[in-house]
Amino acid sequence: IFAMGGGGFTMEPANPLLDDFVLSLTRARRSLVAAVAEPRLPEPRILFLPTAAGDTTAQINAFRARFADRPCVPEHLSLFRLADTKRPLEEIVLSQDIVYVGGGSMRNMLAIWRAHDLDRLLIEAWRGGTVLAGLSAGAMCWFAGGVTRSSGSPEPIAGLGLLDGSLTVHADGEPERLPVWLASVRDGALPGGWAVDDGVGLLFAGLHLERVVSSRPGAGAQRVDAIAGELV
Repeated sequence: IFAMGGGGFTMEPANPLLDDFVLSLTRARRSLVAAVAEPRLPEPRILFLPTAAGDTTAQINAFRARFADRPCVPEHLSLFRLADTKRPLEEIVLSQDIVYVGGGSMRNMLAIWRAHDLDRLLIEAWRGGTVLAGLSAGAMCWFAGGVTRSSGSPEPIAGLGLLDGSLTVHADGEPERLPVWLASVRDGALPGGWAVDDGVGLLFAGLHLERVVSSRPGAGAQRVDAIAGELV
């Protein structure tokens, strides 16, 4: 799982570093598959889920513009326009090497996913080796919880719980989120976790943090836990 605090094609159209990093995450897995299957595999398939933003055309076009000329097979899935979808959701999701989730309303996104049983399919895909990536709401959703602005003011919200701990995003770009997250960790409403700047991503191999990467100088992440009622 690759969780970005902000960045990628929707926030950094002139900076492809994080998106290129996302594509690179399939190389080790595909090399292993090639060693036991066939020497030449097709390019990795990457599926964009713009659910959190209401499947806006602007996000979809930005995704296409970023990945159209890269070594991959890009596709998007619009849950708001399923009448245009010719294949079953299960076939679409489970055939991907990468699922990339956009930002927007985390509360609305999770509700729509559950209505279509997409949350279950994403967990199944992850357990099968699919890379899950996303920014903002698309990053926080994989954790036990985060801080959303779905209703306006920042407030804690539960996630899917694939990863232990919590995540708050846009730590430098939307600083009003940070004190809400810290208070929620202190009082136990959210478990300890990470606060991540825009342009920063956390890479988890399985359930464990493996790397922290950044697309710009000076951006970073911090880990915070509550110990005996104090933030550490």
